[in-house]
Amino acid sequence: MKIKFLDLHEQYLSIKENIDKTIFDVINDSAFIGGSSIEAFQEKFKNYQDVNYFLGVGNGTDALEIAIEALDLPKRSEIIVPANSFISSAEAVSRMGFRAVFCDVNPDDYTINIEDLKKRINKNTSAIVAVHLYGHPCQMRSLLNLADEYSLKIIEDCAQAHGAEFEGKKVGGIGHIGCWSFYPGKNLGAYGDAGGISTNDENLFLKCKKIANHGRLSKYNHEFEGRNSRLDNLQAAILNVKLDYLEEWTDHRIIVADEYISCLKDINELTLPKTSSSVKHVFHLFVVRTSNREAIKSKLLDAGVETGIHYPIALPKLKAFNYLDQANEKGFAWVSDKELLSLPIHGNFKLTNIKYIRENL
Repeated sequence: MKIKFLDLHEQYLSIKENIDKTIFDVINDSAFIGGSSIEAFQEKFKNYQDVNYFLGVGNGTDALEIAIEALDLPKRSEIIVPANSFISSAEAVSRMGFRAVFCDVNPDDYTINIEDLKKRINKNTSAIVAVHLYGHPCQMRSLLNLADEYSLKIIEDCAQAHGAEFEGKKVGGIGHIGCWSFYPGKNLGAYGDAGGISTNDENLFLKCKKIANHGRLSKYNHEFEGRNSRLDNLQAAILNVKLDYLEEWTDHRIIVADEYISCLKDINELTLPKTSSSVKHVFHLFVVRTSNREAIKSKLLDAGVETGIHYPIALPKLKAFNYLDQANEKGFAWVSDKELLSLPIHGNFKLTNIKYIRENL
């Protein structure tokens, strides 16, 4: 038996007719940059996420960099980032000229640990990157209270959290600005690179729009030096189609996660994920912990089950961040990277696979 970690081909086959027609229409119209599908997707995703403004950009990393630049933070100030995330969450901070300060995460939901965060805030802190990791939203109320108290900006990293909610409010419009990835493997994924930025602040939206388009809103009228980061028409058209299925796929992911928890709860060597009562967890990933990770991963692979590790090295322990001198700190994120194991989950995942996985653990 073969169980893929993620099966994008199966997903494609389930929506093939609509996808094929959409791709053909874009090619037939030959509008590849700035076509009508871009405006259509921006409007559609804006409404879906319940935000006032949404801008499509080239990818999720661009979204973070553009957002940080648009916030006009004090030069060389500090931005707090969770220690367990993909490198983009911190890379964007340093590449834009700021200093990343790593913060611990919660053992239950892997989002930023509020108590540790409080210890990291000082006079040089200007912002917090709230990563809704694995699809579980951060404790946004606590973060907003800290932002108000210390005059900080909240940057939501929503790359893994399409449709996720905190206290009934969808992420991406709770903080000052939200950043999105539509990388193919995301809950809402394109067929190439794609990203986006969301906000309820019109001035911030216009600043992002200018930065992403060479410092201009109209052709050849450049107000400052920007960059080139565009969502192309083909990817927008594909995302337009797939957005119609996102709720269905998300509901199925939640069912799969519930079934995993039911079937695996009696395995003592596995620590299963927990979901806060205040959130809607969209389960981009289903991550367990075990001190016997390599043996379990190898055993499942022998049985034909693909798994992943998100992430195998905590950010402060990466060579890229040696200069920040946080590699040897003590905290959950600093030690749990040796135990994290992601089990397969996606919108077309068969529930019968879980019994097979359970039998082969």
